[in-house]
Amino acid sequence: MALYITDECINCDVCEPECPNQAIAPGESIYIIDPGKCTECVGHFEQPQCQQVCPVDCIPLDPSYSETRDQLMNKYRALARSVNPAGSLENDYEKSGLRPI
Repeated sequence: MALYITDECINCDVCEPECPNQAIAPGESIYIIDPGKCTECVGHFEQPQCQQVCPVDCIPLDPSYSETRDQLMNKYRALARSVNPAGSLENDYEKSGLRPI
């Protein structure tokens, strides 16, 4: 699942720089998460970093975007390739504990 930011967001600016996929951006009144870029930090970290730093706990799972861990890893791989087509993903796989498909 992707994550989303509820209207309890206080616009504290701590979540946006923590997102390794640049899925978080300022919206009209609160920050928003692009579900096409959100991998719940799969491929980068064990836990979603935005959830870890949010002081008001306003970033739950979005039930509209149901994805397995394997699907999130595939999304991570596609995003990583679009940023660095010739790069190696091996270090991120090792960190995540998952194996490439």
